[in-house]
Amino acid sequence: MDVRWMWIFVDALAPAGPAWDFWQAATRSARSATRGDHDEFATLLPAQGDPWVKVQEVRSGGGIHLDLDVPDPLAAAEDVVAAGAGEVFRYADGGCVILRSPGGFVFCLTRWDGAAARARAGEPDLLDQLCLDIPAASYEVECAFWGRLLGADPVRGSLPEFRAVPRASHLPVRILLQRKDSGDGPVTGHVDFACADRQATRRAHEGLGAAYRGSGPHWTVMRAPGGQTYCLTDRDPETGTLRA
Repeated sequence: MDVRWMWIFVDALAPAGPAWDFWQAATRSARSATRGDHDEFATLLPAQGDPWVKVQEVRSGGGIHLDLDVPDPLAAAEDVVAAGAGEVFRYADGGCVILRSPGGFVFCLTRWDGAAARARAGEPDLLDQLCLDIPAASYEVECAFWGRLLGADPVRGSLPEFRAVPRASHLPVRILLQRKDSGDGPVTGHVDFACADRQATRRAHEGLGAAYRGSGPHWTVMRAPGGQTYCLTDRDPETGTLRA
């Protein structure tokens, strides 16, 4: 599928003001004017290049979803459904189709509007990864689905429960696939920051109101104002890959 751009969507429960303020500050972005019938959408605008993070105020649920920009969402939806996704809803103008992956993760196909340049060199940290948290029973099917969708076979990560879809050079977001050996239900997702200094980013985020939740070999689990769980990782902000 011809994916031209990717968007991370932070869905924050109303009132979303504190969550929006946090994500804007944590990404060192400006915030666009709000839009939508209820002023529920905004875009986080980097100082350079095209944006790839949006925030949305929701009345229920919350969490993270992904938008994939393609030239023709309706035509792309046919291919994605053939690959195993389920269609949830399509807008009458054909500009957006909402789908679920085989394991239940919600994402959208949206019409590409020309975004093409991620220019964030020299950043101490970067929100650049969507991690899909996948129950073990769904893992192989979900890995195959996302590999087919993005045109690249997932490769094994630093630990056996991780695989990553290689990120095309023109795309701003990397997809990580994490196998969860406990629990069931639908696939969920969280975002990850690549950090030049993970402890320094943790201190900065705590100063913005985030809370520490735990650590692993190469990651720190945090909770943002508004409730989203996310991770700080020992990945290079320039390349997105784990530092040696």
